[in-house]
Amino acid sequence: MSDNAMSGTVTRLLQRQILPIDGDTDVFRLYVDPDPAVLDRDKYEVGSNRTAQELNASQMRESITSGAQIHPDQILGRTALRIPAEQRLSFGSYFNAFPASYWRRWTVVTDVTLTLVVEGRGATVIVYRSMANGRSQRVETVTTEGEESSSFTFDLPLKPFVDGGWYWYDVVAGDEDVVVRSAEWTAEVSADRAEHGTVDVCITTMNRPDFVAKLLGQIADTEELRPYLDQVMVMEQGTKKMKDSEFFPAAAESLGDTLRVIEQGNLGGSGGYARGQLESVRKGTATYAVMMDDDVICEPEGIIRAVTFGDLARRPTIVGGHMFSIYARTRLHSFGEVIQPWRFWWQSAPGVFNDWDFGARNLRSTRWLHKRIDVDFNGWFMCLIPRRVIEEIGLSLPLFIKWDDSEYGLRAREAGYPTVSFPGAAVWHIPWSDKNDALDWQAYFHLRNRFVAALLHSAYERGGRMVRESLNHQIAHLVSMQYSTAELRLQALEDVLAGPHALHEKLPTKLAEVNAFRKQFTDAQLEADPEAFPSVRRHKPPRKGRDGTEVPTRLQTLIAAGIMPLRQLKPVRPTSRKHPEAEIPAMDAKWYRIARFDSAIVSMPDGTSAAYYQRDPERFRDLMKRTVEIHARFKKEWPRLAAEYRAALPEITSPEAWEKTFAPWTDEATDG
Repeated sequence: MSDNAMSGTVTRLLQRQILPIDGDTDVFRLYVDPDPAVLDRDKYEVGSNRTAQELNASQMRESITSGAQIHPDQILGRTALRIPAEQRLSFGSYFNAFPASYWRRWTVVTDVTLTLVVEGRGATVIVYRSMANGRSQRVETVTTEGEESSSFTFDLPLKPFVDGGWYWYDVVAGDEDVVVRSAEWTAEVSADRAEHGTVDVCITTMNRPDFVAKLLGQIADTEELRPYLDQVMVMEQGTKKMKDSEFFPAAAESLGDTLRVIEQGNLGGSGGYARGQLESVRKGTATYAVMMDDDVICEPEGIIRAVTFGDLARRPTIVGGHMFSIYARTRLHSFGEVIQPWRFWWQSAPGVFNDWDFGARNLRSTRWLHKRIDVDFNGWFMCLIPRRVIEEIGLSLPLFIKWDDSEYGLRAREAGYPTVSFPGAAVWHIPWSDKNDALDWQAYFHLRNRFVAALLHSAYERGGRMVRESLNHQIAHLVSMQYSTAELRLQALEDVLAGPHALHEKLPTKLAEVNAFRKQFTDAQLEADPEAFPSVRRHKPPRKGRDGTEVPTRLQTLIAAGIMPLRQLKPVRPTSRKHPEAEIPAMDAKWYRIARFDSAIVSMPDGTSAAYYQRDPERFRDLMKRTVEIHARFKKEWPRLAAEYRAALPEITSPEAWEKTFAPWTDEATDG
């Protein structure tokens, strides 16, 4: 940071060139790209009048990589890269391109300066910018002349980036190797924005001691991050303690007094994050609190970038990171999310393609990535929240898990505080698609918390499509013989009707109640050993050889939706009581397939186990009756419930309410 006394401004570093920590080859293409930009593949797709759902997804995702490689020995440090003679590399990548449109829309920055230091003779530096439709334009070209270090400065306006677009630079080596020693994006800002903010990193952990200890090590080993850290708080809610990990002592020693470990009962993610928010607000010394999952690999530079973006935002702004898959590390799993208002269900923002592989198709070759993506909320796998926002709108809802982060984003927006999912800030995390949270114990929290959030924030008098969709999903579970899930969903709705003040009361105990309740249902009793189940037998072969794996048409699906509930009332086939009639893989476990059988072995999405489903007509009748009754009640009572929840929101999210919930664990002995 440098002062400009004449103009009363200071120079702030916005973003610097970075390269993978420890030369990790799995993520090279997120930092440096050896491939050219190829836009022809989607020129008739993105920018047309068709929605993202209508685009040819297979064509959009088709790999166009050339197979060019970047070798680990080219990386000379965290910021320096060697480019072999006569080769060209682009820094128009996820972590090194400059997301100009986001800075243009949300911050006080109007112009940026790019400064590169290049060593070697005959190197060419080319600066580009893109438009919202992905088309790129050459901005300026310079060439090194001597053998020593050359420094180049480019003054770049943000005015052309209203709807989207990035800046980036390519470097072409001449007859000799060259080194791109560093690159920095800076801006002149008013003197009152001179100092950077500080952050409390709030990590909630539950029985992942090695994972969270390694994460602390990442944070501790990043010297550039140290000035930004006020405190690193770990909310320890499990029985397998982080302090017992072999990776913990080194991280704890490095962080020293900056680390605080808080032990408390298992209050879920919302209880852990709310504790971090409470402690951050009570302490009052950090500008921001970052919510971060324990099972992530972090790019520490992203925390610095999020803080800098928050510092220069026009108004207090929640700054979220993106999520890459921890298993396939160039695959972008979450780029921006919204709540679809009529259905009140989270989904990718318009124009976003889920699970995008930067290893197959780079940023410069993907038009949709150049449009600025605006969001309603950001997941708390990595999310920076200004302390001022927490002080004004309160802490997390006491929801245990699910919908705490999305509800908070909606609450903040209603108070005038936007959320930005910010490119260049990211973690690697287990993708949601690899989890089984729609059928297991989490089904209770999914539905209860979705209804609570909708009652608080839905713009529609009776929640839009919420009640109808819940009824449809419940019937789908019933015809699929998923009775434990159906029962948990009914419990969830009953607890919503119990009112908002029961949320804190149930927080410490509900998970144990849910797990104990599920044990009585065969569809919830999972077996890892395939031999644990009886052999598959059918009383007669399938009609005309159709085994149920065919994909039905829309008409066939509608017909099945009318017929299958009636079929559940018929007596079961005797053979199905002793032998499952089919074995159904998780990928094929759709309701219209499962509902054809009286029993089946159904595998779980995580691939580790399976369950024995058995049709029970009497249980179906009872559950169907209760299902119709409670959904009719919600249709009738929605306006009253919505008013009750909205009136109670300030109280149940207040520090005082949370302090009562934390009371059993707030004596000094709980701090490690």
